[in-house]
Amino acid sequence: MVYTDLFFDLDDTLYDSGNGLWEAIRARMSQYMVERIGLPEDEVPDLRRKFFLTYGTTLRGLQKHYNVDADDYLSYVHDLPLRKYLQPIDDLRKMLLSLTQQRWIFTNADSNHAQRVLEVLDLDGCFQSIIDVRAIQFACKPEVIAYQRALQLTGNPDPNQCVILDDSAVNLLTAHQLGFTTVLVNRNSDSHPGIDHTIPNLLGLPEVMPYLWDDNGK
Repeated sequence: MVYTDLFFDLDDTLYDSGNGLWEAIRARMSQYMVERIGLPEDEVPDLRRKFFLTYGTTLRGLQKHYNVDADDYLSYVHDLPLRKYLQPIDDLRKMLLSLTQQRWIFTNADSNHAQRVLEVLDLDGCFQSIIDVRAIQFACKPEVIAYQRALQLTGNPDPNQCVILDDSAVNLLTAHQLGFTTVLVNRNSDSHPGIDHTIPNLLGLPEVMPYLWDDNGK
C-alpha cells in the first residue's frame, strides 16, 4: 500500500494529554455559556454533554440552538496562555519532516488556535495546511461530511491511501468506515475493530507503521 496523505488531529494528538490545556479550554466553553449566553451555571455541564453527543462539538449545538457567533465563541474559548501548558517535544519535528507524504492538520478547532499551537510546539512548517472548522463549513468530526470536505480540500486523495491520527476513537471509527487507515493516539485506550493502530504519542508512529518511511509508504 502506498500512502499519499496523513491527517493529524490537533489538541491531545500533537501533544500528550494531561497537561491541563484541554481542561482549560472546556472551562472557557462553560464560562462562555454562562457569561455570553446567560445560561444557569448548574445547567451547563449537562447541556455541553448533550451538544457533544448530538452534534460532535459544543459550538455546533450553540449555533443551532442559540445562534452563537462562531468567531466570538472560538476567540473566547481559545484565549489562553498556551506556553503555560505546552512545550516543544524532542524529535517530533524531525520525525514529521522525515515523512514524504503530504501532512495536514484536521481539527474541529479554528486555524488561529491551531497556528498558535504549532508555533508553541515548534511544528510550524511541518504541515501543508490546516483544515479547520471554518474550512469544512462548521461540520465537525465525527460527521461523515467533515471527512468528505477535508478530502476535497486536499485534492481528493483516495481514502484507502490516507492515514488519520486522532486521540478520539469515535472520530476514527467514521474515518475507518470511509477507508482511512486509523491510528489512535491515546495512552489510555483499548483496541477497537475500527482502529488499525494504537500509539501513546506521535513518536510511536514509526514503530507501528515503519513502512511510511520505506519507498514513500509502500
